[in-house]
Amino acid sequence: MVENNYDILKIHDGATEKEIRTAYRNLVLKFHTDRGGDDEQFKKIKRAYEDLKIGKKYPDTMEERRKKAKFYSGDSDSDKRRKNILLSQDISKEMNSAQEWAAALNRAGTTGVRLFGSNELGQMEFERKATKTLAIKGKFWAGHFKYDNPVIMWGSITSPYFSPYEKHKTHIHVTKGSFRLIDSMQNKYDIDGGAKITVDNGDIEVGDIRGKRILVQDPQGRVGMSITREHFSTLKAINGKLVTGSVRDTVKLDADTLVVLNLIDNVKITGKNILVYGSKVTYDVEFFLKADGKIRFYDQGSGFDISDDATIQLENGKRIEIRDLKHANMISNGGKDIT
Repeated sequence: MVENNYDILKIHDGATEKEIRTAYRNLVLKFHTDRGGDDEQFKKIKRAYEDLKIGKKYPDTMEERRKKAKFYSGDSDSDKRRKNILLSQDISKEMNSAQEWAAALNRAGTTGVRLFGSNELGQMEFERKATKTLAIKGKFWAGHFKYDNPVIMWGSITSPYFSPYEKHKTHIHVTKGSFRLIDSMQNKYDIDGGAKITVDNGDIEVGDIRGKRILVQDPQGRVGMSITREHFSTLKAINGKLVTGSVRDTVKLDADTLVVLNLIDNVKITGKNILVYGSKVTYDVEFFLKADGKIRFYDQGSGFDISDDATIQLENGKRIEIRDLKHANMISNGGKDIT
């Protein structure tokens, strides 16, 4: 017996739209990959839900899905890149629709819940609450999204760094209130791929962050030559506090107060109050301390993994090397405020 879309969602034939939506949401919470679920099962559930929304009882066969796809990827890197660019374009359009929907609810002062996303990568749930806070559940893949009140989120954030179009790359912008990834360390929600988060008047609380560095062919066409292209993941809360987990591999952070763990490989930190609670800082980490600011390393050990070659740049142009602070006993065993 062929399994139909009602069977997949574990509901009876002819279920109402509300019953279909409720069943889908319950299964998403169980099987979504960001919650440790089965990726293939999640995709199957998502397709069943999309089919039932348009009244389609039976799922497509694999061959039918290939025929309907905008682009069927081959094995070459160029094929994969082209498909990924098309997917990022689709997701960007969806995020624009989500932004318009959330803004309309803000203007009306009403609550609402709606799904946005793509058939290939999955959907995200957006819910505007009575408190004006927007709750987002699911992985953020691409596109610009702006909201005028606080945002809380369950899920990781990435960006299509490979896309030549800036409008397709991830940028979440909160104009009033804070942005928080809920239980990000426990659930391993992270930020990568050159994603950007900007909060104008509020705080940012997230987990681990990484950027992306790739080798590309020399733009002048020189044979055997390549260059490194950097895609910085960038978080800004210039009027608030930025709290993160470990930060590595091409990241920029800018806030009034920063609370961070380990800083590893090509990280640039700008702030007035910088608190480093991790034990590792690599040689290519740069600190930019704003006027009347302070920085403190809370390493309880010897400070061995805090590189001598990391630097602190002051707003007046003065440059300090970490080795000088070690000699002054301002790093290790809890450290001292450096102003």
